[in-house]
Amino acid sequence: MKNFARFANRGVLMNKIGSESVDQATASEQYQASVERHLSNDVGVSAENARAAEWQRAASMAARDKLAERWVKTQQEDTNNQERRAYYLSAEFLIGRAMSNALAALNLDKDFATEMKKVGAEAADVLESEPDAALGNGGLGRLAACFLDSLATLGVPSFGYGIRYEFGMFSQRIVDGKQIETPDNWLAFGNPWEFPRRDVFYPVQYGGWVDYVNGRPVWTPSERILARAYDMVIPGHSTERVTTLRLWKASALEELDLAAHTRGDYFRAAEARSKAENVSWVLYPDDSTPQGRELRLRQEYFFVTASLQDIVARHLREFGTLDNLHEKVAIQLNDTHPALSVPELMRLLMDDHGLTWEAAWYQVSRIISYTNHTLMPEAIETWPVGIMQYLLPRHLDIVYEINRRFLAEVERKFPGDKALLSRVSLIAEDGEKRVRMGNLSIVASTKVNGVAKLHSDLMVQTIFSDFAKIFPDRFTNVTNGVTPRRWLSQCNPGLAKLVDKKVKGNWRVELDKLSQLGKSAEDKAFHADLTKVKTANKERLAAYIKRELGITVDPNALFDIQVKRIHEYKRQLLNVLHVIQRYREMIANPEADWQPRVHIFAGKAASAYKMAKLIIRLIHDVARTVNNDPRLKDRLKVVFIPDYRVSVAEKIFPAADVSEQISTAGTEASGTGNMKFALNGALTVGTWDGANIEIAENVGLDNIFVFGLRTEEVEKLSQEGYNPRAWYEGNADLKAVLDMIGNGYFAPEEPTRYQPIVDTLLTRDQYFLLADFAAYVETHRQVDVAYRDREQWLTKVVRNIAGMGMFSSDRTIGEYCQRIWKIKTK
Repeated sequence: MKNFARFANRGVLMNKIGSESVDQATASEQYQASVERHLSNDVGVSAENARAAEWQRAASMAARDKLAERWVKTQQEDTNNQERRAYYLSAEFLIGRAMSNALAALNLDKDFATEMKKVGAEAADVLESEPDAALGNGGLGRLAACFLDSLATLGVPSFGYGIRYEFGMFSQRIVDGKQIETPDNWLAFGNPWEFPRRDVFYPVQYGGWVDYVNGRPVWTPSERILARAYDMVIPGHSTERVTTLRLWKASALEELDLAAHTRGDYFRAAEARSKAENVSWVLYPDDSTPQGRELRLRQEYFFVTASLQDIVARHLREFGTLDNLHEKVAIQLNDTHPALSVPELMRLLMDDHGLTWEAAWYQVSRIISYTNHTLMPEAIETWPVGIMQYLLPRHLDIVYEINRRFLAEVERKFPGDKALLSRVSLIAEDGEKRVRMGNLSIVASTKVNGVAKLHSDLMVQTIFSDFAKIFPDRFTNVTNGVTPRRWLSQCNPGLAKLVDKKVKGNWRVELDKLSQLGKSAEDKAFHADLTKVKTANKERLAAYIKRELGITVDPNALFDIQVKRIHEYKRQLLNVLHVIQRYREMIANPEADWQPRVHIFAGKAASAYKMAKLIIRLIHDVARTVNNDPRLKDRLKVVFIPDYRVSVAEKIFPAADVSEQISTAGTEASGTGNMKFALNGALTVGTWDGANIEIAENVGLDNIFVFGLRTEEVEKLSQEGYNPRAWYEGNADLKAVLDMIGNGYFAPEEPTRYQPIVDTLLTRDQYFLLADFAAYVETHRQVDVAYRDREQWLTKVVRNIAGMGMFSSDRTIGEYCQRIWKIKTK
């Protein structure tokens, strides 16, 4: 590691890290001293012996020092200005690696790369050694991370609140084609970006009973733990503003039962600690068992109560009264995971601070807003009344009282409509009584938003149509966006440089300036530069695939990529059916001039989701067959990249030629992967669903490949009685593909392995794969033709990038501030 030692001795990491008033040499010296001090005092190694990961840790802590200065200043400004704050509550924050984002925010990324090269090292070697923060899983968590970036960049007084998961969801390993879940121990070597707030902790109570003393409820819990705060600084870009992500770790009130330890009962001695810490160990515990469901509810209440106690305490420090709480606090629920905020804030205001019901409800209903992320009723959380009575008896009482008052109001507006009362009730009474968390969120919210235009329209036409009738002004749309800093500037620096040459102004914070690229849509010289960048990105991904999986793929082939959570509605299986059909056609006519393709998949299946895990195994068996068939001459390859995460996504998005966004029309709320792919120059193959529609409207229908049933056609086919077997019998290619799967072609050692997939498709096909199969295959034939016309393809690519200006999370957060939170941006 001599190069890294030279790097330390030169003190040239970041020449610009000080304020602009400090000259460059002094700033360099300050930073060198800071890095060396952290390396010695905090990491505990000498410069001569430091490895890449150790330099990364020391460099991170030195950068953190500068961000902390901005952070303290931001918090003081917000306190002094006494403006309304936005509080974003989310079960997930998929923030990825922090160092590259910090360097970019401090305008040090170019200096860092340059100086690394001077000492004979690659900046990537240092950056790659940072583990991804395992604080989320998929689009929900990544959206929350993009929002924090934009909150800071726009200067919005704000906090994010979540859980400091010890192990995140899981690391995904593939063994014999099967997903194996292992702990993601991302905190094994600590987290240099967090600030433990040892003086910030709140009690979390469970169980027990509720008594009424002098007419007032008194909750006597049977169990108490603590929520301890850990802060992460989220920097803004082109500003010195930062925002805070406050995460909660669970701990026991008494971590050691000394009496049990003394008598030799060592397991019981640590039992309380283990039970408490289990609450914040794993994201989304397997809820297929009663124990798992209980843990999930414990987890959701844990971070909600800690966050709300913190919000109320901050407000009282600053204002000394709760009378203006609704004027200074805006709480956004990211899906229903934080929906317990409604009864918990009511409890805090009434039980702890003495407000009447009417005064508390006045505050709550003007503070909370709810973002819905799904149109599928089965995906909206409900909780059995029994488990809530057991864990949160006081909250169940509050929910029942909210429901009583709400239903009385509905009865006054719509007298005699008993069916309506049943549908909108917060308590489902058909079968096991359950608390409907979506209904609870709507009733208490000042605004309810969907996350794409179609999604928001369908939300008020379908699952929440009754509530739209009751609260006609409550529903709105805020289309999702992504941060261009992470998803173009940082992950695709080659393309960012090209954009810099063509676009005037700071497109990184004003993404609509990308429209200027439209003038270069047919510029052949720009096409040539674009091709060089795309090829380099594909070579980088190909090298990663070779290193991680031992599979050789051709960077000159078309890279067709689908990366997202593995779920039946996202239809990875439809993609596989097309791959099998292409394989059939190629082996039937191997000498034809086939367009070389690499089909790349990535994503995790929930640990208890058997069908999703079986689809992963099918992908691997198809890959094994296809990749080893000499008749194809390597013109068709299938790759599944394991353990999909932000740092892997940063390699994948820039390399894609085709972006697969193929959910059944009417099922995907928005999607953000579609935005990241298009922003990086991939053309979308997609259904008329989610934000695909708005992408098409902005980039032009001629520059996107739309196929399949529309939402209204899906609904009509469903109402008429969809018979998937008829589609199977009526399409010889489809029949042959399903027969290959069902007859064990891809698993000769276990011929019936995929019979459950075939049976599901032929008897139910809930997501209409068979109905969309022919159109999907035909669309990919069109893609092949278009890809071979290189100039025309590159024109489409440029128009895609140029049309993505509206899909910045800065625009999204600006709309939240204006329409929902009533907060001015800086």
